[in-house]
Amino acid sequence: MRYDYLIVGTGLFGAVFAHEMKKAGKKCLCIDKRKNLGGNVYTEEWQGIQVHKYGAHIFHTSNKEIWDYVNQFAEFNHYVNSPIAIYGDELYNLPFNMNTFSKMWGIRTPAEAKEIIEKQKAQCGITEPHNLEEQALSLVGRDVYEKLVKGYTEKQWGRDCKELPAFIIRRLPVRFTYDNNYFTDRWQGIPVGGYTAIVEKLLEGTPVKLGVSYKEFVASTGAKVPGRGGMNCSGELLSTDRGDTFDNVLYTGMIDEYFGYELGELQYRSLRFEEEKLPDCDNFQGNAVVNYTERKVPYTRIIEHKHFEFGKGEGTVITREYPAEWKRGDEPYYPINDDRNNELFAAYQKLAEKEKGVLFGGRLGQYRYYDMDKVIASALELVEKIK
Repeated sequence: MRYDYLIVGTGLFGAVFAHEMKKAGKKCLCIDKRKNLGGNVYTEEWQGIQVHKYGAHIFHTSNKEIWDYVNQFAEFNHYVNSPIAIYGDELYNLPFNMNTFSKMWGIRTPAEAKEIIEKQKAQCGITEPHNLEEQALSLVGRDVYEKLVKGYTEKQWGRDCKELPAFIIRRLPVRFTYDNNYFTDRWQGIPVGGYTAIVEKLLEGTPVKLGVSYKEFVASTGAKVPGRGGMNCSGELLSTDRGDTFDNVLYTGMIDEYFGYELGELQYRSLRFEEEKLPDCDNFQGNAVVNYTERKVPYTRIIEHKHFEFGKGEGTVITREYPAEWKRGDEPYYPINDDRNNELFAAYQKLAEKEKGVLFGGRLGQYRYYDMDKVIASALELVEKIK
């Protein structure tokens, strides 16, 4: 059979692309190395609770076109992300706002909070930050940095803040209002019934094969594909004497993996999730997201999934999130966009431009961190470019 597109990855980018290509009359086949649809937005139901299997995902956007687009496939509730931070025995609201400052310093007015922060910034005397610690101190002062930034950031990146570049924290959201809404976007919420249902609707009518990597798919089926997909990592041609033919490939996996890491590995931070089902507990922590900002606590946060849908479901499910160094075989979550990695990615992009019939998309194919609305917008932009 002849297909217009082989789409590698069923995350939001691949699913949106497949949906739009099918609407345009193109014949597509999707594959995914995972045994589930949806990439990192995959949700799985347990006792009426939609569990975010790969970390918390709260949809938010200021782009009405994207909001209208995604609402074709789901009804969104009015969930507002208001995380809590725990430092020792102290509890604070996030983002940094007047509730945070009132608890930290016993003050009430924005003028008092601004005075304390400016005084602490002046005491640090930092005019040109040379690392992340100096950058953070120059933005929020000593107290907020020590209690709410330092430990969390060091766990997230696996490095002392003095060893991290300043550009990682270009700004820190400081709000002098009593508002715990983490996002400033006009629209936000959680899809009723979970994200998997959205992806299923996007891929309706498009054949999907799960649990198979790109190389495995080509090798095992003899599929005829453009570019290096028809080769193994040693550059030897794979069998192409049988199987389906694909005129184009959309590849949403790691761009360096596609090229057999021939220029070197791009760097990422990974995550490990420790999920716990508590059938006899109705409410574990009272909030969907609770951050633990001390470095001695090994996880960065605990997610209690039922609160994304206002307590719906029996019992509860929590997930502890542990940052981790990335190595081959691990799931890459956060690209490390420093100068070295950005230069390496640019070199891979030059190779990608020579791959006739192969497109690269998504956070791994484009080596950048995307919010969900930006993933969808990027996929739609690629579709329009092709049209």
